[in-house]
Amino acid sequence: TFLAEVPELGALNRRQIASLAGLAPFVRQSGRWKGRSKIGGGRTALRAALYMAALSAIRCHTKLKLFYRHLVSAGKPKMVALIAVARKLITILNAMLRDRKPWQPA
Repeated sequence: TFLAEVPELGALNRRQIASLAGLAPFVRQSGRWKGRSKIGGGRTALRAALYMAALSAIRCHTKLKLFYRHLVSAGKPKMVALIAVARKLITILNAMLRDRKPWQPA
């Protein structure tokens, strides 16, 4: 799914790939009014696949599970922590393709 939805995977930097997936936080502000950061845009099918992969990762992958628990214990809402895991996953996949290295389990 990732390769079909994002043929640019491995050619962009981590910020660009997160934005393309719709996982980069964008701040909404206007004048003195300050809103909250929200994710959006990007490729919907890719974001849905990353969401499901992140759900699986926080249950099975040791390092990503610890990362998720650390964010939640620091006071982040669970959905924010889950999206952070999804962003970390797409960043890892991007680096794997860029460096042409296989997955290395934790």
